Amino acid sequence: MSDHGRPLGAQPVPGHTYPLVTVGALIVGPSGRVLLVRTHKWRDRWGVPGGKVDLGETLLAAVHREVREETGLELDEVVWAPVLEAVDHPEFHRPAHFVLLNFVARARGEAVALNDEAQAYVWATPEAALAMDLNAPTRALVAHYVRSGFATPPLIADPASGRTTPDPDGAAA
Repeated sequence: MSDHGRPLGAQPVPGHTYPLVTVGALIVGPSGRVLLVRTHKWRDRWGVPGGKVDLGETLLAAVHREVREETGLELDEVVWAPVLEAVDHPEFHRPAHFVLLNFVARARGEAVALNDEAQAYVWATPEAALAMDLNAPTRALVAHYVRSGFATPPLIADPASGRTTPDPDGAAA
């Protein structure tokens, strides 16, 4: 750790900009439908809840926090999905470079309470979702889910290392 309580190597270089590391989750409700949110940030296209990872926050903690803040939902199972990148993506409302760390997650319920980041939500079958006006990263994530479902073990927080890791005892659902 540095003198400021931040991990070593996490100090930005003055005047240098970096890609934003984000998490996002395709949430599967108890009904088997997936949650999509409409946001002005993605030019009113449908997407998934998510946002920036805070310094010192594990990826698993970040996805739980972002989903809770944006939808009020609690997650029971979170698995890896494809990592994507968006560099000055034309569907995003401003120039930005994102590293999109994606997940598929199971929600405990389907009662959504949106915060001010999204204007609407819908629960849809994965197949119906692919027919909607999705932003490109979300389309890739939904297509992955249609092909693979929950194909990887659930993730767990490893307190000893501070990392998010696949559950060694977990099996794909």
